[in-house]
Amino acid sequence: MRIVIITQDEPFYLKANLEYLFTILPDECEIVGCVVNEASPFGKKETFMEKTFKTYKVFGFNFFVHYSIKYIKSCFSNSIKSFLIENDIPIINIEDSINSRASLNSIRNFDPDLLVSILGNQIFKRPLIDLAPKGCINLHTALLPKYRGLIPTFWVMKNNEKYTGVSVFLVDEGIDSGPIIVQEKLEIGNLTQEQLIKRTKKIGMELISKSIDLIQRNEVEFIKNDPSKQTYFTFPTRQDVVEFKKNGKKFF
Repeated sequence: MRIVIITQDEPFYLKANLEYLFTILPDECEIVGCVVNEASPFGKKETFMEKTFKTYKVFGFNFFVHYSIKYIKSCFSNSIKSFLIENDIPIINIEDSINSRASLNSIRNFDPDLLVSILGNQIFKRPLIDLAPKGCINLHTALLPKYRGLIPTFWVMKNNEKYTGVSVFLVDEGIDSGPIIVQEKLEIGNLTQEQLIKRTKKIGMELISKSIDLIQRNEVEFIKNDPSKQTYFTFPTRQDVVEFKKNGKKFF
């Protein structure tokens, strides 16, 4: 099965997760290309300075310093693009929206059987969803249909959930709304948000591999992503962060 990954240039966790994913992919699967969009952690395009100021304003000084240090360290290690080149995975250069005709043609040239979205930061429209014969799957680090949207690891902790989880689903034109292929439940316990991010992303790579295997063997049994049970969250405010801390939660 020929696979194209669609992701963004995230400097903190993505490289380690892709390294792990590549070691556990099912046999007869090949990553034939990877789209690496500009990093957009807040769900929309912003300049580097806008992202920096927003992080400081919402999450505070300690959070800002912690992730600034991680970002600086990442600048001295291999970038996502360097990692892909080292692993002989072609980078698919996209100049416009992922849904533009030019972008679709660039991806189509790699003749994928399946698209895999990991940290995809644009809403996919029908021509892209239908581009690969097996469709497009996406990773979401929450137990859908609850906690659709942005930064689910923050929201489940802020809301004092005892459990969270990971879902891999078939992409449709909604936001985290497609039928679910596999899910795994996880107890949050005393984890920090950073620990929860690492835990859910590692599980996510395993579930992506499992989903690909099920798709390859035509053995998918979909779980309903029930819209009547959905909850949806956007980017937190400063007050949300204050409440997160009042609840005894820690970022790291």
